Amino acid sequence: MAALGGGPAPRRRALPLPAEEAMAAGLLLAALGAALGLLACAGKMKIVEEPNTFGLNNPFLPQTNRLQPKMSPSAVSGPAHLFRLAGMCFSFVESTYKYEFCPFHNVTQHEQTFRWNAYSGILGIWHEWEIDNNTFVGMWMREGDSCETKSRQTKVHLVCGKSNKLAYVSEPSTCVYSLTFETPLVCHPHSVLVYPTLTEALQRKWDEAEQLLYDELITDQGYKKILKEIFEEAGLLKATEENEVGKQNKKITLEFETVEKCSKEYKQLSEEIKKLRVLLSQHGIAYRGNSDSAERLR
Repeated sequence: MAALGGGPAPRRRALPLPAEEAMAAGLLLAALGAALGLLACAGKMKIVEEPNTFGLNNPFLPQTNRLQPKMSPSAVSGPAHLFRLAGMCFSFVESTYKYEFCPFHNVTQHEQTFRWNAYSGILGIWHEWEIDNNTFVGMWMREGDSCETKSRQTKVHLVCGKSNKLAYVSEPSTCVYSLTFETPLVCHPHSVLVYPTLTEALQRKWDEAEQLLYDELITDQGYKKILKEIFEEAGLLKATEENEVGKQNKKITLEFETVEKCSKEYKQLSEEIKKLRVLLSQHGIAYRGNSDSAERLR
């Protein structure tokens, strides 16, 4: 552009930048250079992901992506001071497997690898206590994931320890697991006794059974049967399907808890036999039985 009067326009000289602005411009150029460098090598970057088992117990995930239990856990039972463990979970890592024990809920196993079919599953759901000699000796987690023709199950041993932690995991037989859980809650010698956890009514029933056994009015088998019924009524044991069917159908067995019940049942059966023999005679039907043997047994 020509200046007024026809002469050439004078050149503008670049004004020097203040020191602060010069430094800021340098930093901006360096940041842009670094960003361009990252974009240039983005194709060479390896994306690191969590194992595909991550978050399977996350309640915010869709239900289809979480572990699917076969049944709901049993109600919380046993020593009241152990109830505080409900809602907690404890982990143990061995090799590429992570085990989680959630008291009164379940036991799970997660394979910590990047395999597309890495295993994550339920090794058992809280079912019942194992009781021996008036003592809670273990927690049974049953009805876990299918394992060929049966379901996975786990027995959890409670042992004294300085803190609550899952200390050991093993698989003594196929799809049957054993966990050792350490806790200071079982260190007192009376902390895992069964009798104190029962209601007064069930304690009286147990006392009566003890007296009957002492007086030899019931057998050891009858005594154990009474205890099992007590533990089932208290919710410490689960009644088996066979027991439930037996109760519903009131099946007659050859096992009697007391001598008195045995004698009463024998008299009733003898009366039934007499009635049947009379009925057969009235209709002229021949009858052959072990009447002589029966008479000798009276």
